[in-house]
Amino acid sequence: MFIAILTYKKPLSVVDKYIQAHRDYLAEHYAAGDFIASGPQNPRIGGVIMIKATNREAVNAIISQDPFNINGIADYQIVEFTPTMFCDEHMKDFC
Repeated sequence: MFIAILTYKKPLSVVDKYIQAHRDYLAEHYAAGDFIASGPQNPRIGGVIMIKATNREAVNAIISQDPFNINGIADYQIVEFTPTMFCDEHMKDFC
């Protein structure tokens, strides 16, 4: 499992010009089963994407398709981790 931490390199006025294309990209990868969760950071300095992938090369291939990456809008920090605990019935709204 991987987490992509995006940090904007451009002003929000520029980010917003690409936000719909970025959301379309997210929707495509949710439909493919690649993404588990995503959303903006607070304050809005970037975003976070939780990615289900077998290896870093697969993550790199996915990230290479993001309009934010293609257009130089964000930097990406990729963190790989091994989940050892998962949410349960009490957290179903977040699972």
